[in-house]
Parts: sequence; structure tokens; C-alpha cells
Amino acid sequence: MFVKSLLVNGVRRQVLVNADDSLANVLRDQLQLTSVKLGCEKGHCGACSVILNGKLTRTCVLKMKRVPDDAAIITLEGIGTADHLHPLQEAWIFHGAAQCGFCTPGFIIAAYALLQENPSPTRDEVRDWFQKNRNVCRCTGYIPIINAVMDAAAVMRGEKDIEEIRYKEPAEGHHLGSTKPRPSAVAKVTGAAEFGADAAVHMPSDTLHLALAQAKVSHANIKGIDTSEAEKMPGVFRVLTHKDVKGKNRITGLITFPDNKGDGWDRPILNDTKIFQYGDALAIVCADTECHARAAAEKVKFDLELLPEYMDAPSAMAPDAIEIHPGTPNIYYEPHIEKGEDTAPYFADPENVVVEDSFYTQRQPHLNIEPDVGYGYINDKGQVVIHSKSIGLHLHALMIAPGLGLEFPKDLVMVQNTTGGTFGYKFSPTMEALIGVAVMATGRPCHLRYNYEQQQQYTGKRSPFWTTVRMAADKKTGKLKAMETDWTCDHGPYSEFGDLLTLRGAQFIGAGYGIPNIRGNGRTVATNHAWGAAFRGYGGPESEFPSEVLMDELAEKLGMDPFDLRYINCYREGDTTPTGQKPEVMSLPEMFDKLRPLYEAAKKRVKEESTDEVKRGVGLALAVYGAGLDGPDSSEAWAELNPDGTVTIGCSWEDHGQGADSGAQCTAHEALRPLGIHVDDIHLVLNDTSKTPNSGPAGGSRSQVMTGNAIRVACEQLIEAMRKPEGGFYTYEEMKAEGRDVHQDGKWTAPVQGCGENCQGDPFACYMYGLFMAEVAVDVATGKTKVEKMTMVADIGTVVNKLITDGQIWGGIAQGIGLALSEDYEDIKKHSTMLGAGIPYPKDIPDSMEIIYVESKRPDGPFGASGTGEIPLCGPHPAIINAIYNACGVRITHLPAYPEKVLAGLKEKAAK
Repeated sequence: MFVKSLLVNGVRRQVLVNADDSLANVLRDQLQLTSVKLGCEKGHCGACSVILNGKLTRTCVLKMKRVPDDAAIITLEGIGTADHLHPLQEAWIFHGAAQCGFCTPGFIIAAYALLQENPSPTRDEVRDWFQKNRNVCRCTGYIPIINAVMDAAAVMRGEKDIEEIRYKEPAEGHHLGSTKPRPSAVAKVTGAAEFGADAAVHMPSDTLHLALAQAKVSHANIKGIDTSEAEKMPGVFRVLTHKDVKGKNRITGLITFPDNKGDGWDRPILNDTKIFQYGDALAIVCADTECHARAAAEKVKFDLELLPEYMDAPSAMAPDAIEIHPGTPNIYYEPHIEKGEDTAPYFADPENVVVEDSFYTQRQPHLNIEPDVGYGYINDKGQVVIHSKSIGLHLHALMIAPGLGLEFPKDLVMVQNTTGGTFGYKFSPTMEALIGVAVMATGRPCHLRYNYEQQQQYTGKRSPFWTTVRMAADKKTGKLKAMETDWTCDHGPYSEFGDLLTLRGAQFIGAGYGIPNIRGNGRTVATNHAWGAAFRGYGGPESEFPSEVLMDELAEKLGMDPFDLRYINCYREGDTTPTGQKPEVMSLPEMFDKLRPLYEAAKKRVKEESTDEVKRGVGLALAVYGAGLDGPDSSEAWAELNPDGTVTIGCSWEDHGQGADSGAQCTAHEALRPLGIHVDDIHLVLNDTSKTPNSGPAGGSRSQVMTGNAIRVACEQLIEAMRKPEGGFYTYEEMKAEGRDVHQDGKWTAPVQGCGENCQGDPFACYMYGLFMAEVAVDVATGKTKVEKMTMVADIGTVVNKLITDGQIWGGIAQGIGLALSEDYEDIKKHSTMLGAGIPYPKDIPDSMEIIYVESKRPDGPFGASGTGEIPLCGPHPAIINAIYNACGVRITHLPAYPEKVLAGLKEKAAK
């Protein structure tokens, strides 16, 4: 070890370090500068960036032996504070550039370095800078970030006053639909927001740091686990196996449907009899440091009997495949859809045009920048408290409590940390039960942090769908007559929510069109690849990709423009969804009308700009998604009047980074407007099961509808409790004197019943609608596709907060571009890094993404609002694939559209 002298944010600091310590870990752990984030730890994401001797530097890959003596280091803490924000921080806030906020410190540092070097950058130069320095964001789609840099640069040059970019209080105090920044914005842009790994820096000295001993094969019987060598390693306190688990040692999948052939108890906390997928946890090492714990975990030995590995659905469905879970068939759920008349006559009718094709959507990784992390302890009431990135606190408590041998809520408390994006993977419990086992076995605080390889290999992914769709349409009019579907969901080894996901095929293949007659069959299949978890869109991107590409194929066969074919078939009065439900609004024709002039202009533009070397094209897709969990989904919240006249709202509206705090605040403010209360006098208590009620998980774009309505109900009840008979409202003191309750609980349940026999019914009270247009350029020599512009016409009902909603849509579209072109988790080794898995960097996402809102007020939405998060990822990828075909004549049906696939199609086309 040696002493290193550093000048950190202008202050001389001395640190005792090892030569191979990373600068990131020294800044975080020894100097407690936790704005420096650890994401990829490969130099791929820029979250750890600082300025070192005037140069932007990624600290996760910089060893202390290479850091010069007396190096001058600037971190985010040295740029601005909450009381004295730098123009970059102000611009970040008021452009909504900090969503989850995990990448924010690295981006602001990178922008600060850029503006020192180039005070007047163009937008392209800003993108080039971030691209060169590998700053990556998964939330924003980059547009708010570029906007923030451009405005901050103008302020710093003296060309713009900071007041010009700050939020302006609406004259009428009506914040619904405004661009009010989220309440957590200042904490995120100053580095003060404490994420899970940051909290670990401040935990008690007796905290144990955990590491997992994990499977390096995908399917095997466990004959023995030897922990003896690991127990002798430095710093090790205990090594735990399934024998140390006090409960059933299983995480229940809470089976949704009675015809599911599994029982839901198929996922071990610590594997005891079998390995079901690569990365399964067989032991937990508890040690004094993470470094010691990881070293010891490598010393745990397994005696295994290898079994056949079924890495995709076709191999798991083969006649000779063994059961992955003995006693449960690999095909364990099979929904069947019947709508209208038998479809066979329509496909035999010579007056109809018929098209059929087969499609594949891949195992898309979530690629959040913050790896999974959590910690736990036993509180003064003897309860096990688990802090994590959970976006379903009450749900996860019910899923893990029996396995731990606990009763919820008596013995278990779940709390959500500030969360660096999840995009759905945390709809499943990941490390929560593991932390619980360690806390209960050791009696000490415990902390567990995945590195990025573990993030990729031991968290859920989007479940691949293998889909065949056939459509019949009248050859004269183009009106759809019938559709037949067959879809297979590869859900990995663990069944949780697999049946519900597979049902989405029945609900959303062909959604958006009045198809009178439908027949189809689906199936959920267990495999040995990564387990299937929720991912933004949750079945929508998988279901609507095939039908939207097939609509273009049908249009070509009919000799129609694909816009016109969609227009004549989109929902109108008398039409119903694939499940037979009447849409709650009929806004699709208006949405098409708004897009038509832009579409015509785009067709002309791509034709004029195409060359022999670069072919350009425009493509369309329509997407529909439900806001909520199926059927009578419900949520709870409370509102409480405080002595000073302010109001506190309590709910478990979990935040992936989508802006739960803003949604709760803006919704409550609208409901409380009769009181004349200022929006900043609404306080929030969020996401702690010991304090907040069961609002349900933050998934399926349900929160704004379900929890928003619960907040509305609680606020309306509080207003009624405060209302004086003669007019006006009681004060807090008067309420107490009158014996009136200053605390009101609100609950709201969706007025629908769900899908019944043959997948027919009314699963959702509110839907979201999106019409997408992609403009692409295809390099003929390489097959590489570049998306040059995306346009979305969105009907999500009333826009509750435009700043937050714009960011959600831009971010969702960016993920749809990744789904179309680059992202996959198929190769367990190759795809275990952000770069290897194909995460889009700034120059992979267009600077031109236009959003056009059609605000059709939802009858059952709070103040007319529907959801937002899912719909922007349900339609970009088919629009892009259709644009590629219109550009160069190559139709990709097996995602992603890697350059080599497009190039192979070009060569095949040329050979004909």
C-alpha cells in the first residue's frame, strides 16, 4: 500500500491505497464522493466520470498506480450545490434530463468538460463528445440531455439568462399538464440522491458484504456443495447454503390462472437440488468487504451431474426433451383465443387476399446503468427490513416471505431505494430473498451488489416470442376479415408471470384493428436460458411486431399504401379489440389524420435523399397497450392534513425513474385544488411497506391510472372531511376540535372483469395508443441501418406532466430502436456487458424525435389520464423494420436487424 496525495474539488486529501484499487472505489469508499457511480466497471457507460488534471476520465478502469501524485480531480460535488446550482445542473432540472438520475453525475461532468474546451458546441458536437467518452443513458433518449447542454452553454456564454429556462409557475396555479420538474431533481443533479450502493458506504461498521457463488452451467443436478475452502478465506464471516434458509426456500410465482400446469413454487432462493439456468445462486459468502466476499465465492466448489441444456423454446418442446422441473411439463400454459366466426372460410375465400409470415422477438436485456443492489437489517421491532430496487414492494413481500419463513407484514418490511432504472426487470424479486437469508442467518446488516456481468446473467430478460400470423382481407376494399395466430413464449426456467405474459399474445396481436374473426393458440415454455421478467411493453412489443410487419406485407399484396390499409382498418365505432372489448376512446382516425401530411412529406423526402450507396425509407406501425394489470386491478393511497396546513400523500407508487414523485404530486395537487394549496405544500411519503399502503407494483403502465385514482379518492375524501356546512374548510386545529379525521385512506378498483373463456373479456379500463413513423438510412455496403427520425402520435389521455411524459416517450422510443437493431442477450458470455449486448449510444439515437399528443380524456382515468410508460416501446421496432424494407427491399422478421442480416438480404436480393 502507499499514500497518494490528491487535490479533490480544490481540497487537499491524502488516501492510503493499493496499486490496483480503482480511482472510482477510492473516491466512493474512502472519500465518500458517491456522485461517482459504478455501473459497467468496464469503461462502457461513463457513470464514473470525473475530470482528472483537466481531462475527462472514466475512473472505474483507472488504477491508482496510474493516477499522478497531486492529481487535481473534479467530481459533481465540486461543480455546484443545492443552494448554488451550476447552469448545467439548472438546465438538467428544467429539461427533465435527470430521470432515474444514475447516469446524471457522469453526464454533467462530461458536459462541464466539453464546455471548458468548446463553449459553443453544436448539437452534433455534443453528441460526438458523449459518444467519444462513452456516456450512456437508458432513460431519456438523449434529447433532454442535449437540450440541457445547449441551454446551459448559452447561459454560460451570457447569451441567455438562467431565468429563461427555469420553470414558470402557471398563472392560474394549474400544474396538471405543466412542465414542473420532479421533486427529486435537485438531489439527482447534485449527486445527493442516495442509490443502493451509495447507502452501503454509510452503513454501520459491522455490515457484512455479500457475494454469490453461482452456477457456470445452465442445467445440472446438484450432488454436493463444498464451502470449506471459502470459509477459510480472509475476512469471511459465514458461507450460507440452502441449509441455512429458514423457510420453504422457494420464491412463489403467484400463479395467475388455474389452467397453469405448474404450481408457482419452482424458483429456489438458494438452489438445492438442481441448477436451472446459468448464474443460479448456490451459496452466499458473508464477509467484511465486497472484495473479500467475491474472492471467497470463487472458492466454493460444486459437484454436479450435467443435464441437457435447452436454450430456446423449440429445443425444450422437442419430443425427447426432459422436464426441466420434474412433474411439470415444459409447455405449462396454453391460452386459446376465439373471437367471432370460424376463420377457415375467410382464408379459403377467393375474394380475399391472404398473407402469412413467421417472426421472432429476442431476449432483450434491460441494460439499466445501475446494477442490481440492496441491503437489509433487523430493526428495533425485530422485523427483517429489506431495501432494494423493487418496483413491487407488497407483491415481492408476498413472493419471498414463505421462502424465508416470515409472515408479511408482521415480520417483514420492504423499502425501495432511489433506483437507477429497472424498465421492468424488478417486477420480479431478484436479490431480496438472498439478502433476507443473510440477515436472518447472521443477525447483522448485509449488503449485496451485483457487478454488471451478474446483472446480465442473473436478472430476468424480455421473454422471446416465436410467432406465426396469418391475415385475410377483402381484395377490393382491404378490410380485414380474419386473423389466425400461433405464438410461443420462451419464459426461461421460472414461471413467475409467464402465463400473464403469454396472454398478451391474445390481447395484442392485431390490436388497433377491427378484426371480426380471430383464432389462435399460444403456449408458455420453460427453457434453461435467462428467466423471463417484465420489460417495458410486457408482451406488447412481442405481439405487435408480427402483426404490424404483416400489415405492410398485406398492403404490398393488395397494392395499397400501408398508411391507407391501416387507416381503413383502425378502430372505429362498432369495432372491438382482439378480446372483444369496446375501446374506451375512438381516437385512432384522428391520430392518423394528424400523421398523414408528415407521412407524405417523409415519403417524398426519403425518395429524394436516397442514393445508390445509402437507401432511405419510411415505415409505419400502430401500437395499443392496456394500462393496468388484468381485470379488477386496484390500488391504495392516503392523504393527511398537517398542522401547518400542508398535505402529505402516502402511497407505494414505486419509481423506476419514470417520475412517480411527480405523478403523485401533480395528481394530488389537481385533486386538492378546492383547498387552494400550493403544489410545493404537498409532501410525499413513498415506498415503505411500514408506512405506505399497497398501491400495487409499478408495472403495466398502471400507476398513473390505479394509484393516481387512489390518490384522487383519498384527496376528495379529505376535502369532504374538511368541508364546513356553511362553506369553506376547517383548519387542522378545527378538524381536531370537531373530532374529524385528518387522515383519509383512498382505494380505487378498475371497473372491468378481465378475460374469460377463449381470451374474451374486458381486461383493461384504460388503453394507450401510439402511431409511429420511422425514417431510416441503410448503408448498402455494410447493411448498417441508421434511424434518422422518429415521429410518434400518442394518445395517453390527459398529459399529467409534459416534461416527464416527453422524457418517457423519448426514452421508450430509444429502447425500441435498440430492440429493432442491436440489443440481445443470447450469448451468455458475449452479451454480458453493455457494449456486447448492443446498448444504443448517443449517435445511435436520432436527434429528431417528434411527439404529437392527442389527449382523449379517459372516462376511468384520473382527470382523464391513462398510462404512458409501455406504449413508446410497443411500436418503434416494426416501424423501423418496415422502413428498412421500403428503403432497400430487405424484410427482417427475426430481430434484431443486425447489419449482417440486412447485408445478407441485400446479397440474396441481388443474386435473384
